[in-house]
Amino acid sequence: MDFNVKKLASDAGVFFTRAVQFTEEKLGHSEKTELDAHFENLLARADTTKNWTEKILRQTEVLLQPNPSTRVEEFLYEKLDRKVPSRITNGELLAQYMTEAAGEFGPGTPYGMTLLKVGETEKRLGGAERDFIHSSSINFLTPLRNFLEGDWRTISKERRILENRRLDLDACKARLKKAKAAEAKAALWSDEVDKAEHELRVAQTEFDRQGEVTRLLLEGISSTHVNHLRCLHEFVEAQATYYAQCYQYMVDLQKQLGRFPATLVVNSDSTSPLSTPASAATIPVAPTAASAPGTVVESSLSPSDLRPPASGTRKARVLYDYDASDSSELALKSDELITVYSLPGMDPDWLVGERGNQKGKVPVTYLELLS
Repeated sequence: MDFNVKKLASDAGVFFTRAVQFTEEKLGHSEKTELDAHFENLLARADTTKNWTEKILRQTEVLLQPNPSTRVEEFLYEKLDRKVPSRITNGELLAQYMTEAAGEFGPGTPYGMTLLKVGETEKRLGGAERDFIHSSSINFLTPLRNFLEGDWRTISKERRILENRRLDLDACKARLKKAKAAEAKAALWSDEVDKAEHELRVAQTEFDRQGEVTRLLLEGISSTHVNHLRCLHEFVEAQATYYAQCYQYMVDLQKQLGRFPATLVVNSDSTSPLSTPASAATIPVAPTAASAPGTVVESSLSPSDLRPPASGTRKARVLYDYDASDSSELALKSDELITVYSLPGMDPDWLVGERGNQKGKVPVTYLELLS
């Protein structure tokens, strides 16, 4: 019991001495031991690394999970060392809704078929997003978080110890200075001077030892940069893979949707909500005598139907290779120049392209229109 009381009293005395020394240094009443320039640079670089790592980590978390409530929930699961529940992505949820809607409207109808195709692609996009988030969390976020919660905490702890050792050292210097001043006035050797010099030597040794430990940790920031650089490359690779997958999925979807013939509902009652406007058809089709009112007439684009208008043609540069899915489309090679134009009622995502004697539909997204 007495030992604990004495230890508490000793700790309180040390804390008070450091507080006094710190205050006097702030007021300019006491000298402060300065660290060398190289050490100060190491400290500045470490602080900069910590600050930017925090910002990059937080913003990457926002990028991967924009919902703040979900981020908080995942953080709590992580702190409780519990597995984060699997969540459906927005793309997968949209795919689910589209698939259910197709079942309601009829999967054999043009709208139902399109809903199914788009839903399938949205599901694939959602899966790609899930893989990207998982990969980025493991290969990028986890190393950044490990640095802040591991290495940085160790560095911060050793820096606080070093600061305390410095305050102890400066307090010893101040006591020795006072003891020598008192000795000079008394004109005799004082035991206080011996004691102060001994305390100073001990404090200097502890300060130097702690300084070396802290220096080694600070120099390890270079290794941290190398590790984070590798993680950054992996993050870029994951993001590039994700966007490449998304692009390919959408290109495939466009090709699939291009294979579906445009439809025009012919109904004698123009006010009927089941009538499809003419603008919805890729190529307007007039009803034939065999077409009964209310029937769906399918149209397909054949090369013989592609007559250019008298005006409105322009040049276009092809951005990517494109394989025609049927005889109504024109295959494209990247960087070639073709003539393009639109026909009345044509789907705005498509144009008619000409290359010499060859004609066919071409997707607008594959072209750079030239003035």
